[in-house]
Amino acid sequence: MNIQELKNDGLVAQVALQFGKEDYADRKKKALNKFRKDADIRGFRKGQAPLSLIEKMHGQAALSDAINELISEGLNKYIQDNNLTVIGEPLPNEEKEAQNDWINGENFEFVFDIALAPKFELNLSADDKITYYEVSATDKAFKEYKNTVLKQYGKLDNCAKVVKDGFIVADFVQGETRIENTYISLQTLAEEVAKDLFIGKKVGDTLSVNVNEVFTNETDRAAMLKMKKEELAGIDPNFTIEIKETKCFVAAEANQELFDQMFGAGNVADEAAFDAKLKERLEEENKQESDYRFMLDARQYLLDKTNIQLPEEFMKRWLYMANEGKFTMEEIEKDFPLFLKDFRWQSIAQRIMKEQNLEVTREALVQQACRLAAYQFAMYGLNNVPEEHLTKYAETLLANEKEGRRIYEKVEENLVLDYVRATVTIEKKKATIDKLRKMNEE
Repeated sequence: MNIQELKNDGLVAQVALQFGKEDYADRKKKALNKFRKDADIRGFRKGQAPLSLIEKMHGQAALSDAINELISEGLNKYIQDNNLTVIGEPLPNEEKEAQNDWINGENFEFVFDIALAPKFELNLSADDKITYYEVSATDKAFKEYKNTVLKQYGKLDNCAKVVKDGFIVADFVQGETRIENTYISLQTLAEEVAKDLFIGKKVGDTLSVNVNEVFTNETDRAAMLKMKKEELAGIDPNFTIEIKETKCFVAAEANQELFDQMFGAGNVADEAAFDAKLKERLEEENKQESDYRFMLDARQYLLDKTNIQLPEEFMKRWLYMANEGKFTMEEIEKDFPLFLKDFRWQSIAQRIMKEQNLEVTREALVQQACRLAAYQFAMYGLNNVPEEHLTKYAETLLANEKEGRRIYEKVEENLVLDYVRATVTIEKKKATIDKLRKMNEE
């Protein structure tokens, strides 16, 4: 066996593997004997058929097995002898491979491209500067936040007249036909002109409408008229709407019932304590926005600083082959810039984890999973879930392969960013929450 490096530009090494009959003969014979042992051929006892017959039946497969073993050993030897760290798997030069004569040939040559893990400098110090945006909870911002919270915990109630984004219970009347107690949400109306037809109307008012023009969404229209969507085309669209009820969301009151609902019974006794709790929550949400912005800026700073070069064409081929045709090259091209950015960041993060001896602990995973669990419960209005329930649900999240991997990556990212924050110079700047959210969304 002869291994020859054809080229190495620091990103991709190209290697030629050459095999003669003396390299694969014994391996081929061993493979044939295995075929012979398992062969059950009429006229011969199992495992006793002549080797010449086995050669005719399985010679090509035995040769392929022997050559594949040699290729694997040869590539591993080249990688180990040269102390290489590689990306993905070596990819064959299909044009060169097609030149081999598998029927009559005795000598074979294969050429492989091997992508090399990127080499880059990463020296962080106080000379490196990254911005951290701070948001202060102004009186105006707190007032808006409190109003939003009160609306979130509000309830649907009767109101004197129809308001924007309100709700109506009405009968749809057309001659002798009456469709009773139809529920109309002004939020679902796409056109402001349609909403204006209802705003200001009171219980007992009537209005004539063309339902095709007012309720443009066919699914919603069919539900209102209590019929199948395919039946809509055959009806007269002109109806009289008789308003029976007008409803709107009424913000919750800052009372003991709300205090107990949000923070648990007895934990908040008056509105002053309620406001203090809300300010803590607002400051924490602002901090999360600031931390998210820092994560984005720190990642981009390190990406720019390291300027990691990658074998992009190789990686496109590797992605295509590794996914066995599940994605077209056009689809890979579309998402490739994001893939490269994430790959570069992972390379940086792994370097920092290794050089700084950072470790993802079980305790950190459970803490992160508990935070995620608490957030998910809060999305459903459950803000005071007992610790044991949070922990139990957190363990469920960690046991899920997809969620567990996301949690692990988040903990790893936090460790890396904590190191960066402690090493570089943080330049603090003030920003409004609206500006910061707009930056983060962009």
